[in-house]
Amino acid sequence: MFAYPLKLPTISTRVLEAGTGGTPLVFVHGTGGRADRWERNLDAMAAAGYHAYAFDLPGHGFASKGPGVDCSVPGYRQVLGGFLEAIGVREPAVIVGTSLGGHVVASFACEQPNRVKAIALVGSMGLIPIGAEARQRVQKGANNQSRDGVVEKFKRVIFDPANVSVDLIEGEYRINNSAGAKESFETLGNYIAQRLDDDAVGDALGKLAGRFPVLLVWGDQDKVVPLSVGEAAKEKLPGSRLVVIKDTAHTPYFEKAEAFNAVLGEFLAGKTGTYRSNDVSYR
Repeated sequence: MFAYPLKLPTISTRVLEAGTGGTPLVFVHGTGGRADRWERNLDAMAAAGYHAYAFDLPGHGFASKGPGVDCSVPGYRQVLGGFLEAIGVREPAVIVGTSLGGHVVASFACEQPNRVKAIALVGSMGLIPIGAEARQRVQKGANNQSRDGVVEKFKRVIFDPANVSVDLIEGEYRINNSAGAKESFETLGNYIAQRLDDDAVGDALGKLAGRFPVLLVWGDQDKVVPLSVGEAAKEKLPGSRLVVIKDTAHTPYFEKAEAFNAVLGEFLAGKTGTYRSNDVSYR
């Protein structure tokens, strides 16, 4: 896996890449995260034969941030399309998103289904409206990037404290308080509080049933986007598969990466349900 900067039409970003051939597979992080969230998945998927990428969304990581940077699902959807063009992906791609990144992926798939080979949505927002109270709670979290705020966030999104290191906390704090980050988180927080549910795409995605396979992955201890949301989303998406990973919260791809990578791999191979582990159940 290696990292490099990349200039897109409207912003700059940073890319993590693993593999040199095979079907392109792009990971999209969520609010307050960055491409590094997928560090336990990129090499594994490259070893499975995919050309794996992750990149920083605007306002996050080492991407453009500050006043005037569009931090919204429609804006991020456009950036995702620009990213695929910039890395030279012309064929349909596999796209995996978590939390707000899942909303971005689902929105992109609805807008440009011909560019999608398959999607996987992990603890995804945007499939059903979450309501004003939840939107305001997410806004509050986005705007609190103090050290204490970062610690509390990791307590919410990661079930096992052993996965939360001092370096993880410090890196998150420093990057999320870099130049322009405060303004971008305010922009994103305002969007989430005021307009996020207006952009929900569960119904539109359901109408595309059969165009591409859809995998839903949830942690059974997810308190940010509860498992009940994943179960409701499955009902909206005919033909989708819901996989639940035990003893994980909002980041099953990080907490139990081996199980997640196996589940993703079998899904992409058209063999969902064949992986056997006490950590995994199929719905």
